[in-house]
Amino acid sequence: MPVTFRSPSEFLRYVASGLMTRLGQLGARLGWQPNAITLLGILPTLIAALLAASGQFFAAGVVLLIGAPLDALDGAVARAKGCETRFGALLDSTVDRYTDALMLSGIGYAFAQAGDLLNMLLAFGALSGAYAVSYVRARAEGLGIGSIKDGLFDRAARIIVLILALLTGALTLGLLVLTIGGHLTALQRLWIAHRATRDD
Repeated sequence: MPVTFRSPSEFLRYVASGLMTRLGQLGARLGWQPNAITLLGILPTLIAALLAASGQFFAAGVVLLIGAPLDALDGAVARAKGCETRFGALLDSTVDRYTDALMLSGIGYAFAQAGDLLNMLLAFGALSGAYAVSYVRARAEGLGIGSIKDGLFDRAARIIVLILALLTGALTLGLLVLTIGGHLTALQRLWIAHRATRDD
């Protein structure tokens, strides 16, 4: 039976599962702490955001690309050590929101400094879309509807598009895709939640 995926994150986890398992086991043997890895993941994003804010978009893309694996390593180490916790999951989600804000705010700042109103608005449109996607999932979980992970523009897809946009210089296109894709994904998750609760 063919494997189906609800989101790019599920596909990437499936493809990289063997490698991440081995890295997680290595990290566990070396005594790495999952929460420390989560917090460390802020550093490359902060550097990338500062580079983006100064208009060095390609360099920002390179740093973001190098730091991206840290986003999955914390969970792999936690699973290898058998110490997955609810706080760890909360910390990871919170750090993800801060890194989203840092990166897109840095890009928005660069365009604001350059007087490029369109791209500045697109950067903040992409940020609001990213927050809407994560909020719908979190609120649905809080209301007991379930964890809604469906959608093309989950966090993995957004990071991939952002890195490609930074590396290629196609930032207007990339930010437009992120803005439209993010808000459509949030609406898709709302529709899934509506279908799950229409008998309420």
